[in-house]
Amino acid sequence: MAMPSLTPQEFVAKWTKSTLKERSAAQEHFIDVCHLIGHPTPAEADPTGQHFTFEAGVNKQRGGQGWADVWKKGYFAWEYKGKHTNLDKAYQQLLQYREALQNPPLLIVSDMEQIEIHTNFTNTIKHVIVLCLHDLVKPESLAKLRAVFFEPQAFLVPQTTEQVTEHAAKIFTQLADILRKQQVEPLRAAHFLIQLLFCLFAEDVGLLPKELFTQLIRNTQKKPAIFNEQLKQLFKAMSTGGWFGFQEIAHIDGRLFDNDATVELDEASLDILAHVCSLDWSNIEPSIFGTLFERSLDPGKRAQLGAQYTSKDDILLIIEPVLMRPLRRRWEEVQRNIRELSAKRENTSAKGSRTKLQNEINALLRRFADEISQVQVLDPACGSGNFLYVALKQLLDLEKEVIVLSSEVGGGGFFPTVSPLQLHGIETNEYAYELAQATIWIGFIQWLRENGFGMPKEPILKPLEAVLHQDAILTYDGLGNPREPEWPEVDVVIGNPPFLGNKRMRKEMGDVYVKNLRQLYGDRLSGGIDLVCYWFEKARAMIEAGKLQRAGLLATQAIRGGVNRTVLERIKETGNIFWAQSDRDWILEGAAVHISMVGFDNGNEKVHELDGNLVEVINPDLSSSSDLTQAKILSENKGLAFQGPVKIGSFDIDSTIAHEMLTLPNPHGKPNSEVIRPWINGLDITRRPQNMYIIDFNAMPLEQASLYEAPFEHIHKYVKPERDKNRRPRRREYWWQHGETVPGLRKAIAPLNRFICTPRIAKYRLFIWVKDGTLPDSAVIAIAREDDYFLGVLQSKPHELWTLRRGTALETRPRYTPTTTFETFPFPWPPGQEPHDDERVQAIAAAAKQLVELRENWLNPQGMSEKDLKKRTLTNLYNQRPTWLQLAHDALDKAVLDAYGWPHDIQDEEILKRLLDLNLQRAGSEKHRLTA
Repeated sequence: MAMPSLTPQEFVAKWTKSTLKERSAAQEHFIDVCHLIGHPTPAEADPTGQHFTFEAGVNKQRGGQGWADVWKKGYFAWEYKGKHTNLDKAYQQLLQYREALQNPPLLIVSDMEQIEIHTNFTNTIKHVIVLCLHDLVKPESLAKLRAVFFEPQAFLVPQTTEQVTEHAAKIFTQLADILRKQQVEPLRAAHFLIQLLFCLFAEDVGLLPKELFTQLIRNTQKKPAIFNEQLKQLFKAMSTGGWFGFQEIAHIDGRLFDNDATVELDEASLDILAHVCSLDWSNIEPSIFGTLFERSLDPGKRAQLGAQYTSKDDILLIIEPVLMRPLRRRWEEVQRNIRELSAKRENTSAKGSRTKLQNEINALLRRFADEISQVQVLDPACGSGNFLYVALKQLLDLEKEVIVLSSEVGGGGFFPTVSPLQLHGIETNEYAYELAQATIWIGFIQWLRENGFGMPKEPILKPLEAVLHQDAILTYDGLGNPREPEWPEVDVVIGNPPFLGNKRMRKEMGDVYVKNLRQLYGDRLSGGIDLVCYWFEKARAMIEAGKLQRAGLLATQAIRGGVNRTVLERIKETGNIFWAQSDRDWILEGAAVHISMVGFDNGNEKVHELDGNLVEVINPDLSSSSDLTQAKILSENKGLAFQGPVKIGSFDIDSTIAHEMLTLPNPHGKPNSEVIRPWINGLDITRRPQNMYIIDFNAMPLEQASLYEAPFEHIHKYVKPERDKNRRPRRREYWWQHGETVPGLRKAIAPLNRFICTPRIAKYRLFIWVKDGTLPDSAVIAIAREDDYFLGVLQSKPHELWTLRRGTALETRPRYTPTTTFETFPFPWPPGQEPHDDERVQAIAAAAKQLVELRENWLNPQGMSEKDLKKRTLTNLYNQRPTWLQLAHDALDKAVLDAYGWPHDIQDEEILKRLLDLNLQRAGSEKHRLTA
């Protein structure tokens, strides 16, 4: 059946005449768009609404609000407004909820008269395409609209934000060179150039009227005197707020514009400015902005202009574990509490109770938002502010999650309370100090704009009093005596202190400075240590004094050895190292180096990570070994593994007695087969089956059990005398029932045709199939799965290694338990979530089935005498481990390793490290993260 279609002319004619309001028109307009470009409507393409739907995110039962009028996963989010309304408001709304919509590549707003397509690709410059209603009769406009539905990548602008920033910094270098030739004092020149670049940024983000600064430059490009006079007036307006000509100017100030002082520019400078105006300054990347502009402004760093720089991803390596991890743990806890309160609210009909629960939800979210906004961060070698900006962005991103959840659960949105005023910095370089403040504010304003929160309140820029222009490790009192500077009390210290080796310190810093430094810290640190160690020691001392919670600093790899290592040993003596990268590539002043990254605290953090692996301990040399005692119970594994019932008495009977009882009648006419079941213990698995049975009344009351006459009388005769002496009241009173009736096991295996069993204690970790109806003994662990894949994973090398390290042992025989070994083991996929049609799952199942068949053929060959069969046990088979068995296990192990995505030649210790990492990742959302 062909889809309905509209011609462009019909579409334009219909919607030109329409006067419908947004609510009435939106869905019909979108359906017509689908018909216009030949794409199925949401209901046609996705009847379930999972990936293409109207009203994405609406869930009125939860008290939430809609996130988008239309959403197509991986393509776009689309928000409608009525005719002649402000589409910017709709766009701001989409920006606030784009993460909840899985960050589609396009954000689209429409008022029926025009369609605005905003690109939302990561790390590329933003682009806006406007399609007016009457443009849709043009083939090129219609092609763009089709691309929205079929090829959103067509809107991707290849230029990255890093490239834009690099280009802008290079152009500004030309301006800096002109000012240097004019012999403008370097710091005055730097301050003025930062003012100019802020004007360019402010214009493109809407802080200044549209193209105001650009038009000023272009209109006076050949008239420098007029430009300079006009610029003074603009700066004056920005310093207090006011008017520039007929345009109203926001109050900017922040000490960047605290007066109308300017530097006289000539015609050549204006030519450069005219060129730089063509760049989109709203797309500069703050995480590298400071570094690049510092190189362009500081003559001493001009040689590094074309060199590499530290990227945002590199900076995140240390900010995430040191600053954000505790906050994310708290957020997981808050979210869990919100889910519980929301569930209670929905199950409550009383209005007063619902209101009370809603107020609790709101308060919980606002308290956590306050927690984030109270975190204080210090970079005691902040340079041009890159680390501080990335820290600020992470805090803002987390608070946005809180704001989005608040709206979703009926609490309403609110403006972010995280601000640059939470940041502290110390820096000696004048150029970097100036740029740090600009970097932070530009990044903050950019974040607000790109996330739909508008602009900060005026004055737009506030002085960052906590960014200090001073030495971080040595200062002098009024008499000229060296003293140790006080760092501000904060929650977290992060940073990249200067890497300067012991032998270079005197050359770079002078004999007097080094002598004073060595003497000042001589009671704590050796005189031969590298410069960076002083930052580590100061942070350690603050932690010991209770003035700091956590620190994360960088150093060269030299900190791991020799005299430098003493600073890490001191950290271990008074606190602990909880996170480290022992050997990491890094960019230092444009050069590639190998560094170490160290996160440390007072010992409160219980989760330790070294080189991406969770470990028991991190030594002062930044080495460690896996400690699987950190593994957590995985809720995904619960309800599958059970120890068999504890009999407490002679409930087991041999096959002769069992078969005799099975033929006997009962007063109520029911067969004894209902209470006599096949039974296996550990020896049935490791040796030969004993063909034993067990009398099992489960949880029957006495009156019902007694009707199974022969089995009951057997228990009365052989079990009751023993149970009468038992110290536990229940076991004495319910003597006909097993000591533990294990209802969980019974329920789990009831629907299965077979299930897996393994001995609780055995020389080898062996797993076999057991038929339904069989009851395992307490010496057996039963796993309630009937698929070959699951047995295959259990019988594989990764699981065996895990059980040997996680389990205890009886003499030389390892013990297997449902909790410490099974429930902590991270399967390739969480149980119940395996993609059974995946070839990796099928490969494991096939290899496991082959292994079981080969073992069974060996255990029970046709025609073998009873005497020889007795020697055919699984224990004897694994003692011999013939080649065919080894090859079958090799095939199974490879299939399982493929499922994990690990190489076949991976070493045992690495397998354990990765399993532990996977365990803690999965458990981390709750218990693992909350222990730290």
